[in-house]
Amino acid sequence: MWLPLGAGGHSVKYNGRVYEAIAARAQRRPPRALFHAALEVTTGGARYVVESAPIPDGRGPAARGVVLEGPVGARWAGRLRLFRYELRCWPAGEIPDRAWAEPAVAVTDEPAVAARVVALAPQVPPHVWGRDPGGAGEMWNSNSIVAWLLQRAGVDAAAVPLPAGGRAPGWGAGLLEAGRVTATGAR
Repeated sequence: MWLPLGAGGHSVKYNGRVYEAIAARAQRRPPRALFHAALEVTTGGARYVVESAPIPDGRGPAARGVVLEGPVGARWAGRLRLFRYELRCWPAGEIPDRAWAEPAVAVTDEPAVAARVVALAPQVPPHVWGRDPGGAGEMWNSNSIVAWLLQRAGVDAAAVPLPAGGRAPGWGAGLLEAGRVTATGAR
């Protein structure tokens, strides 16, 4: 599902608008709405939420279905909780900004593909959030993670439609990384 970047908050929304204004100017195009991808996956009679987000205070990682953590900004900064993100593959989880989401996009109805998404979640590369890990020209972020998962699970993630007039920065980085893993047979 596509969530407007920063829905329900102010800091991320503002910073996203500044980022998009700069990116649009550099690319000589009009600014577009930015979106953050999250998944709701049903497999084996269970519903999972797959989303990446900052590590919050409060409940422990197991309560949120955390399957991996990675650094934000710089690998060395990841030693501090403030500069780490987590990937959740959360049974019966919740997406905090769900109320602002665009209508859900069904990407597959194949149970085996859904099961692969859940099984692959702990294998997502924990690249540095906000950096370009492989020369895609895009930063690694939540969109990269969702694109990587879908592509590796057997969905043509390049064909997943974005909301009209929107952009999902990082999607291409996920596709490139998934192709790299597929080509090498690694992971």
